[in-house]
Amino acid sequence: MKFLLTVGILAVTVATASAQATENESKMKTEAKTIACKLTTPELQERKRTVIADLKKLLVERVETDNGVKYKFESNDEIIDKVSTFIKTERLCCDFFDFTLSVAAETGFMWLELSGPPGTKEYISEEIGL
Repeated sequence: MKFLLTVGILAVTVATASAQATENESKMKTEAKTIACKLTTPELQERKRTVIADLKKLLVERVETDNGVKYKFESNDEIIDKVSTFIKTERLCCDFFDFTLSVAAETGFMWLELSGPPGTKEYISEEIGL
């Protein structure tokens, strides 16, 4: 009986150590991400002038979160396409962003959340201006 109890404790200890190692690896990967846009300054300025300016006009609400910003838009097909295009292109230049898109049928609105490692919220405000 003592043998079974010892094995059970060992299994719990190994599982806990494994979970902690996975959590530590995840934190290191997040911390290793560099918060920087891969576009050149002229490319970023053009993006702000066109794509981002377009989204600003459509913005209904902006809410800051712990690690980023949430944006509320109407959820018609045209705006969904514009937001989707923004996500596709933004993934290429700002690979540290995590994107969450939520479209609710009953409200007629959608939310786009940009988040990431510490410093992401400040980057969005200072560099993107959205």
